[in-house]
Amino acid sequence: MTMNQPLTFALAAAIVSCAIPVPAMAAADTKSDAAKAGDRCEEAVAETVRRMRGRDAQEVEFVGAKRAIAPAPDADETGVKGEGRYRSPGGTMSFSYSCAFNARTGGTSGVMFRETGGTRSGSGAAWEPDLTHFSPEACETAAASQLKQKYPRVGRIAFGSDSRQLRPAADAHTSVEGQGAVQRAPGMNSIPFRYRCEIETRSGKVVSVTTQD
Repeated sequence: MTMNQPLTFALAAAIVSCAIPVPAMAAADTKSDAAKAGDRCEEAVAETVRRMRGRDAQEVEFVGAKRAIAPAPDADETGVKGEGRYRSPGGTMSFSYSCAFNARTGGTSGVMFRETGGTRSGSGAAWEPDLTHFSPEACETAAASQLKQKYPRVGRIAFGSDSRQLRPAADAHTSVEGQGAVQRAPGMNSIPFRYRCEIETRSGKVVSVTTQD
């Protein structure tokens, strides 16, 4: 053994010891980025829920165990999906959500939430609509027809399916409410509108429809 060998071994050991923490640091950075994506998306979803539901969404909270994070097709984006719930005067409403977080800009996009059901205060179970003989889309068709009559030169009508709500109504009817956007004429900016229908549950007939913009 030459005199240079101990020095060589010492240098090699030092290099190895310096290299060991690198994967751990990378994993920590990845975990931090994922947590940031999840937090930013949940903030954006909560803001959307409050904007869409107004006073009906008093407290918005998320189920941490249901959060799922995955890379998006865009290299800078991270997809986030999960579940949450909000408290309203009528009880608690659960929802699922999806969102994309852009690590480069720090912004979010594609924020969507879909209500999955809830419970009314003082009741053990939520009301479940009977969809055997009708489809909520029948209400949207009727609302679109009314908007076309109101705006003969209408350019585009879009319905936000995530805003759709079904509630029990009088005479065994079902109430369908939601929001959308209408372009009153080609080239004009779209404006938001609300719609409401009352449907005869057993026959699927649209009894009444109103739109407000």
